[in-house]
Amino acid sequence: MNYLPIFLAEPEPITIVFCVALVLLLIIFIACLNIISQGHAAVVERLGKYYKTWQTGVHFKAPFIDKVVRNIVLMEQVADFPPQPVITKDNVKMQIDTVVFYQITDCKLFAYGHVNPIAAIENLTATTLRNIIGDLELDATLTSRDVINTKMRAILDEATDPWGIKVNRVELKNIIPPREIQEAMEKQMKAERERREAILRAEGEKKSAILIAEGQKQSKILEAEAAKQAEILRATAQKEAKILEAEGEAEAIIKVQQATADGIKMINEAGASRESLILKSLESMEKVADGKATKIIIPSEIQSVASLLASANELVGDKK
Repeated sequence: MNYLPIFLAEPEPITIVFCVALVLLLIIFIACLNIISQGHAAVVERLGKYYKTWQTGVHFKAPFIDKVVRNIVLMEQVADFPPQPVITKDNVKMQIDTVVFYQITDCKLFAYGHVNPIAAIENLTATTLRNIIGDLELDATLTSRDVINTKMRAILDEATDPWGIKVNRVELKNIIPPREIQEAMEKQMKAERERREAILRAEGEKKSAILIAEGQKQSKILEAEAAKQAEILRATAQKEAKILEAEGEAEAIIKVQQATADGIKMINEAGASRESLILKSLESMEKVADGKATKIIIPSEIQSVASLLASANELVGDKK
């Protein structure tokens, strides 16, 4: 109870001022502490003049002197602009909307180069698109997207360099011709498809006829080859048959001759007389006479034998 008056006593004014100043300093310190995230940057002015560009990390600005005038995104960004009316070289009016991919490369130039750089890019895109499309006809416009994109990117990139902006890509999002042009294009596309269908059908029929003719040709060739092979086989068989027949006749003649030679040999071995041989010859002549020959040639020996037999016959008759 003796210490209670001490704790209930009022604090001194110096202590209060010190605590208030400490709190204010802490608030000011926290307010002057800046953290820059990845992919971002900040442009800082000191007493109204460009001082520096803060990159990713923790930074401290001088209180009441430094000021962050602009926070900038360093990542690639996209700007989708509304459709712009353009007129082609052949006086066709259409609507084209573009998409621009850009990236800030110089924060100081971006902050002080133009008041509104994105609006400037939009207007520059519209005028550039009109200039390029004005030199092209409708068909070329519809089929030359890559050429238009490349030309626009080069022109925009060069124009935005003083603003610290790099244009990476420019794309034509939609090309919208008038309704009557769309209907004419649809009819033209339909006619073109029908023409291609007719051409494909004709080519198919042509190829089919060619294949059929080739098949018939190959069939006739194969038939001729088969007939030729059959004729060759037939001739070969006939030739072989004649050869076998000739060989058989030759073998038969050889056997007949061999038998005749064997008979003569046996007669010689048996010691046949001249008269028996002559009788054998007469028997052979009898067989010859049985043939259809109109002329018969009789050897001289047989003629003498015949006269001898006639004489013998007469002599026997006289004796009787």
